[in-house]
Amino acid sequence: MNKVSVQELVDSCDLIVYSGAKYLNEKFITTSDISRPGLELTGYFDYYPAERLQLFGMTEISYAHKMDEKQKVEIMAKLCQSDLTPCFLISRYLSVPTELEEAANAHNIPILRSKLPTTRLLARVTDYLEAKLAERKSLHGVLVDIYGLGVLITGDSGVGKSETALDLIKRGHRLIADDRVEVYQKDEQTLRGEAPRILQHLLEIRGVGIIDVMNLFGAGAVRSDTDISLIVHLENWSPDKQFDRLGSGEQKVQIFDVEVPRITIPVKVGRNMAIIIEAAAMNYRAKTMGYDATKTFENNLNQLIKENSVNESK
Repeated sequence: MNKVSVQELVDSCDLIVYSGAKYLNEKFITTSDISRPGLELTGYFDYYPAERLQLFGMTEISYAHKMDEKQKVEIMAKLCQSDLTPCFLISRYLSVPTELEEAANAHNIPILRSKLPTTRLLARVTDYLEAKLAERKSLHGVLVDIYGLGVLITGDSGVGKSETALDLIKRGHRLIADDRVEVYQKDEQTLRGEAPRILQHLLEIRGVGIIDVMNLFGAGAVRSDTDISLIVHLENWSPDKQFDRLGSGEQKVQIFDVEVPRITIPVKVGRNMAIIIEAAAMNYRAKTMGYDATKTFENNLNQLIKENSVNESK
Protein backbone atom coordinates (compact mmCIF):
# COMPACT_ATOMS: atom_id res chain seq x y z
CA MET A 1 0.00 0.00 0.00
CA ASN A 2 1.26 3.48 -0.89
CA LYS A 3 1.71 5.77 2.06
CA VAL A 4 2.99 9.25 2.87
CA SER A 5 4.63 10.15 6.14
CA VAL A 6 3.37 13.23 7.97
CA GLN A 7 6.91 14.60 7.68
CA GLU A 8 6.66 14.46 3.87
CA LEU A 9 3.33 16.25 4.04
CA VAL A 10 4.81 19.01 6.22
CA ASP A 11 7.77 19.50 3.89
CA SER A 12 5.74 19.51 0.65
CA CYS A 13 2.75 21.62 1.73
CA ASP A 14 4.58 24.24 3.81
CA LEU A 15 2.88 23.34 7.09
CA ILE A 16 3.86 24.37 10.60
CA VAL A 17 4.29 21.74 13.30
CA TYR A 18 2.37 22.83 16.38
CA SER A 19 3.01 19.71 18.46
CA GLY A 20 4.14 16.09 18.12
CA ALA A 21 7.23 16.82 16.01
CA LYS A 22 8.96 13.61 17.12
CA TYR A 23 6.13 11.51 15.66
CA LEU A 24 6.18 12.96 12.14
CA ASN A 25 8.13 10.05 10.67
CA GLU A 26 6.13 7.46 12.59
CA LYS A 27 2.68 8.50 11.38
CA PHE A 28 1.57 7.68 7.83
CA ILE A 29 -1.31 8.77 5.61
CA THR A 30 -2.76 6.02 3.42
CA THR A 31 -5.74 7.78 1.81
CA SER A 32 -6.18 11.08 0.00
CA ASP A 33 -9.63 11.54 1.55
CA ILE A 34 -9.68 14.24 4.23
CA SER A 35 -12.15 14.42 7.10
CA ARG A 36 -13.64 17.55 8.64
CA PRO A 37 -14.95 16.18 11.97
CA GLY A 38 -18.00 18.40 12.37
CA LEU A 39 -20.48 15.64 13.24
CA GLU A 40 -17.96 14.03 15.57
CA LEU A 41 -17.77 17.24 17.60
CA THR A 42 -21.47 16.81 18.32
CA GLY A 43 -20.81 13.30 19.63
CA TYR A 44 -21.73 11.22 16.56
CA PHE A 45 -18.91 8.72 16.02
CA ASP A 46 -20.72 5.84 14.26
CA TYR A 47 -18.88 6.45 10.97
CA TYR A 48 -15.78 8.29 12.15
CA PRO A 49 -13.05 7.82 9.46
CA ALA A 50 -10.14 7.64 11.89
CA GLU A 51 -7.61 6.69 9.22
CA ARG A 52 -7.97 10.06 7.46
CA LEU A 53 -6.19 13.33 8.07
CA GLN A 54 -8.50 15.40 10.30
CA LEU A 55 -8.91 19.01 9.14
CA PHE A 56 -10.22 21.73 11.47
CA GLY A 57 -11.44 24.95 9.87
CA MET A 58 -13.17 28.01 11.22
CA THR A 59 -16.46 26.12 11.70
CA GLU A 60 -14.95 23.25 13.71
CA ILE A 61 -12.69 25.45 15.86
CA SER A 62 -15.47 27.95 16.61
CA TYR A 63 -17.81 25.16 17.63
CA ALA A 64 -15.12 23.50 19.78
CA HIS A 65 -14.48 26.71 21.74
CA LYS A 66 -18.20 26.94 22.58
CA MET A 67 -18.46 23.35 23.83
CA ASP A 68 -18.92 22.42 27.46
CA GLU A 69 -15.52 21.71 29.06
CA LYS A 70 -16.38 18.18 30.15
CA GLN A 71 -17.91 17.32 26.80
CA LYS A 72 -14.93 18.82 25.02
CA VAL A 73 -12.49 16.58 26.92
CA GLU A 74 -14.53 13.48 26.05
CA ILE A 75 -14.93 14.36 22.36
CA MET A 76 -11.25 15.21 21.84
CA ALA A 77 -10.25 11.96 23.52
CA LYS A 78 -12.52 10.02 21.15
CA LEU A 79 -11.02 11.83 18.15
CA CYS A 80 -7.57 10.65 19.22
CA GLN A 81 -8.32 7.15 20.47
CA SER A 82 -7.48 5.36 17.22
CA ASP A 83 -3.88 4.54 16.33
CA LEU A 84 -4.86 5.04 12.67
CA THR A 85 -5.29 8.81 12.89
CA PRO A 86 -2.20 10.29 11.20
CA CYS A 87 -2.49 13.94 12.27
CA PHE A 88 -4.70 16.95 12.89
CA LEU A 89 -4.45 19.99 10.63
CA ILE A 90 -5.66 23.48 11.61
CA SER A 91 -6.24 26.15 8.97
CA ARG A 92 -5.86 29.97 9.18
CA TYR A 93 -3.45 29.70 12.14
CA LEU A 94 -6.54 29.28 14.33
CA SER A 95 -6.02 28.63 18.04
CA VAL A 96 -5.79 24.96 18.95
CA PRO A 97 -8.18 23.84 21.74
CA THR A 98 -6.17 22.84 24.81
CA GLU A 99 -8.20 19.63 25.13
CA LEU A 100 -7.28 18.59 21.58
CA GLU A 101 -3.60 19.28 22.19
CA GLU A 102 -3.58 17.22 25.39
CA ALA A 103 -5.44 14.30 23.81
CA ALA A 104 -3.22 14.34 20.72
CA ASN A 105 -0.04 14.37 22.84
CA ALA A 106 -1.35 11.47 24.89
CA HIS A 107 -1.84 9.39 21.71
CA ASN A 108 1.30 10.53 19.86
CA ILE A 109 -0.64 12.34 17.12
CA PRO A 110 0.96 15.45 15.57
CA ILE A 111 -0.96 18.71 15.23
CA LEU A 112 -0.13 20.86 12.19
CA ARG A 113 -1.14 24.39 11.26
CA SER A 114 -1.33 26.44 8.08
CA LYS A 115 -1.96 30.08 7.24
CA LEU A 116 -4.16 29.10 4.27
CA PRO A 117 -7.96 29.35 4.35
CA THR A 118 -9.68 26.01 4.85
CA THR A 119 -10.88 25.53 1.26
CA ARG A 120 -7.50 26.31 -0.28
CA LEU A 121 -5.70 24.16 2.27
CA LEU A 122 -8.08 21.27 1.61
CA ALA A 123 -7.48 21.51 -2.15
CA ARG A 124 -3.70 21.77 -1.79
CA VAL A 125 -3.34 18.82 0.57
CA THR A 126 -5.79 16.68 -1.43
CA ASP A 127 -3.92 17.32 -4.70
CA TYR A 128 -0.62 16.40 -3.05
CA LEU A 129 -1.95 13.21 -1.47
CA GLU A 130 -3.73 12.07 -4.63
CA ALA A 131 -0.50 12.43 -6.59
CA LYS A 132 1.65 10.66 -3.99
CA LEU A 133 -0.80 7.85 -3.25
CA ALA A 134 -1.93 7.18 -6.83
CA GLU A 135 -1.23 3.83 -8.44
CA ARG A 136 1.88 4.02 -10.60
CA LYS A 137 3.18 2.28 -13.70
CA SER A 138 6.77 2.22 -14.83
CA LEU A 139 6.99 2.65 -18.62
CA HIS A 140 10.02 2.21 -20.86
CA GLY A 141 10.64 5.43 -22.73
CA VAL A 142 11.83 9.02 -22.58
CA LEU A 143 9.61 11.87 -21.41
CA VAL A 144 10.37 15.38 -22.65
CA ASP A 145 8.66 18.76 -22.44
CA ILE A 146 8.31 20.29 -25.91
CA TYR A 147 6.89 23.82 -25.83
CA GLY A 148 5.03 22.94 -22.63
CA LEU A 149 3.63 19.71 -24.10
CA GLY A 150 4.57 16.42 -22.41
CA VAL A 151 5.73 13.97 -25.10
CA LEU A 152 6.51 10.36 -24.22
CA ILE A 153 8.96 8.85 -26.72
CA THR A 154 8.73 5.04 -26.89
CA GLY A 155 10.29 2.35 -29.05
CA ASP A 156 12.50 -0.72 -28.96
CA SER A 157 15.80 -0.58 -27.13
CA GLY A 158 18.51 0.97 -29.31
CA VAL A 159 16.12 2.77 -31.68
CA GLY A 160 17.52 6.16 -30.64
CA LYS A 161 15.15 7.53 -28.00
CA SER A 162 17.81 8.98 -25.70
CA GLU A 163 19.85 10.43 -28.57
CA THR A 164 16.71 12.11 -29.90
CA ALA A 165 15.99 13.48 -26.43
CA LEU A 166 19.53 14.90 -26.27
CA ASP A 167 18.99 16.66 -29.59
CA LEU A 168 15.68 18.07 -28.31
CA ILE A 169 17.42 19.36 -25.17
CA LYS A 170 19.99 21.13 -27.32
CA ARG A 171 17.09 22.73 -29.19
CA GLY A 172 15.82 24.25 -25.93
CA HIS A 173 13.35 21.64 -24.72
CA ARG A 174 13.37 19.95 -21.31
CA LEU A 175 14.02 16.43 -20.05
CA ILE A 176 11.75 14.85 -17.47
CA ALA A 177 12.82 11.20 -17.51
CA ASP A 178 15.03 8.86 -19.50
CA ASP A 179 14.68 5.07 -19.82
CA ARG A 180 12.04 4.62 -17.06
CA VAL A 181 9.04 6.92 -16.64
CA GLU A 182 6.85 6.70 -13.55
CA VAL A 183 3.27 7.37 -14.67
CA TYR A 184 0.17 7.92 -12.56
CA GLN A 185 -3.36 9.12 -13.23
CA LYS A 186 -3.78 12.69 -12.01
CA ASP A 187 -7.51 12.86 -12.72
CA GLU A 188 -10.11 11.41 -15.10
CA GLN A 189 -8.45 12.96 -18.17
CA THR A 190 -4.82 13.50 -17.21
CA LEU A 191 -1.72 11.34 -16.88
CA ARG A 192 1.34 12.64 -15.06
CA GLY A 193 4.87 11.43 -15.66
CA GLU A 194 8.04 11.82 -13.60
CA ALA A 195 11.47 10.26 -13.25
CA PRO A 196 12.36 7.70 -10.60
CA ARG A 197 14.46 9.42 -7.94
CA ILE A 198 17.59 7.51 -8.92
CA LEU A 199 17.33 8.68 -12.57
CA GLN A 200 16.41 12.34 -12.11
CA HIS A 201 18.21 14.65 -14.60
CA LEU A 202 20.24 11.72 -16.00
CA LEU A 203 20.44 10.62 -19.63
CA GLU A 204 22.17 7.52 -21.01
CA ILE A 205 23.90 7.85 -24.37
CA ARG A 206 25.37 4.68 -25.87
CA GLY A 207 29.12 5.05 -26.34
CA VAL A 208 29.29 8.04 -23.98
CA GLY A 209 27.63 6.73 -20.84
CA ILE A 210 25.42 8.55 -18.36
CA ILE A 211 25.38 12.34 -18.49
CA ASP A 212 23.88 14.82 -16.01
CA VAL A 213 21.65 17.05 -18.13
CA MET A 214 21.20 19.65 -15.40
CA ASN A 215 24.95 19.92 -14.87
CA LEU A 216 25.76 20.17 -18.58
CA PHE A 217 22.87 22.28 -19.88
CA GLY A 218 21.58 24.09 -16.80
CA ALA A 219 18.41 24.08 -14.72
CA GLY A 220 16.34 25.22 -17.70
CA ALA A 221 16.99 21.92 -19.48
CA VAL A 222 15.15 19.74 -16.93
CA ARG A 223 11.77 19.51 -15.30
CA SER A 224 10.57 17.32 -12.44
CA ASP A 225 7.27 16.17 -13.98
CA THR A 226 4.67 16.96 -16.62
CA ASP A 227 1.30 15.89 -17.99
CA ILE A 228 1.60 13.33 -20.79
CA SER A 229 -0.28 14.69 -23.81
CA LEU A 230 1.20 12.69 -26.70
CA ILE A 231 3.05 9.42 -27.28
CA VAL A 232 5.54 9.26 -30.16
CA HIS A 233 6.52 5.69 -31.00
CA LEU A 234 9.80 5.27 -32.91
CA GLU A 235 9.99 2.23 -35.18
CA ASN A 236 12.78 1.12 -37.52
CA TRP A 237 11.81 1.79 -41.11
CA SER A 238 10.94 -1.19 -43.26
CA PRO A 239 9.89 -1.16 -46.94
CA ASP A 240 7.34 -3.85 -46.13
CA LYS A 241 5.50 -1.75 -43.56
CA GLN A 242 2.98 0.95 -44.33
CA PHE A 243 3.25 4.15 -42.30
CA ASP A 244 0.58 6.85 -42.05
CA ARG A 245 1.42 9.65 -44.51
CA LEU A 246 -1.59 11.94 -44.12
CA GLY A 247 -2.13 11.81 -40.37
CA SER A 248 -5.71 10.63 -40.71
CA GLY A 249 -5.29 7.30 -38.90
CA GLU A 250 -5.26 8.47 -35.27
CA GLN A 251 -4.14 5.89 -32.73
CA LYS A 252 -4.95 5.78 -29.02
CA VAL A 253 -3.16 4.06 -26.15
CA GLN A 254 -5.00 3.47 -22.89
CA ILE A 255 -2.97 3.92 -19.71
CA PHE A 256 -5.04 3.42 -16.57
CA ASP A 257 -8.38 5.03 -17.51
CA VAL A 258 -6.94 7.67 -19.85
CA GLU A 259 -6.58 7.38 -23.62
CA VAL A 260 -3.48 9.12 -24.98
CA PRO A 261 -2.97 9.90 -28.71
CA ARG A 262 -0.07 8.04 -30.30
CA ILE A 263 1.74 8.51 -33.57
CA THR A 264 4.31 6.15 -35.07
CA ILE A 265 7.37 7.64 -36.78
CA PRO A 266 9.72 5.48 -38.89
CA VAL A 267 13.41 5.78 -38.04
CA LYS A 268 15.76 5.83 -41.00
CA VAL A 269 19.32 6.98 -41.62
CA GLY A 270 19.36 10.68 -42.51
CA ARG A 271 16.09 11.62 -40.79
CA ASN A 272 16.39 14.27 -38.08
CA MET A 273 14.12 12.72 -35.45
CA ALA A 274 14.31 15.69 -33.07
CA ILE A 275 12.94 18.12 -35.66
CA ILE A 276 10.26 15.62 -36.73
CA ILE A 277 9.10 15.04 -33.14
CA GLU A 278 9.16 18.78 -32.48
CA ALA A 279 6.96 19.30 -35.54
CA ALA A 280 4.66 16.45 -34.45
CA ALA A 281 4.19 18.11 -31.05
CA MET A 282 3.43 21.48 -32.64
CA ASN A 283 0.99 19.85 -35.08
CA TYR A 284 -0.78 18.07 -32.22
CA ARG A 285 -1.12 21.35 -30.34
CA ALA A 286 -2.56 22.97 -33.47
CA LYS A 287 -5.15 20.18 -33.65
CA THR A 288 -6.18 20.73 -30.04
CA MET A 289 -6.65 24.41 -30.88
CA GLY A 290 -8.97 23.57 -33.79
CA TYR A 291 -6.64 23.56 -36.80
CA ASP A 292 -6.12 20.23 -38.58
CA ALA A 293 -3.81 20.31 -41.60
CA THR A 294 -5.12 16.92 -42.77
CA LYS A 295 -8.66 18.27 -42.98
CA THR A 296 -7.38 21.34 -44.81
CA PHE A 297 -5.71 19.08 -47.38
CA GLU A 298 -8.85 16.97 -47.75
CA ASN A 299 -10.99 20.09 -48.22
CA ASN A 300 -8.56 21.42 -50.84
CA LEU A 301 -8.61 18.06 -52.61
CA ASN A 302 -12.41 17.89 -52.64
CA GLN A 303 -12.57 21.45 -53.96
CA LEU A 304 -10.13 20.60 -56.74
CA ILE A 305 -12.14 17.50 -57.71
CA LYS A 306 -15.31 19.58 -57.75
CA GLU A 307 -13.72 22.24 -59.98
CA ASN A 308 -12.37 19.63 -62.38
CA SER A 309 -15.79 17.97 -62.57
CA VAL A 310 -17.40 21.31 -63.45
CA ASN A 311 -14.79 22.01 -66.15
CA GLU A 312 -15.24 18.58 -67.71
CA SER A 313 -19.02 19.02 -67.88
CA LYS A 314 -18.71 22.25 -69.88
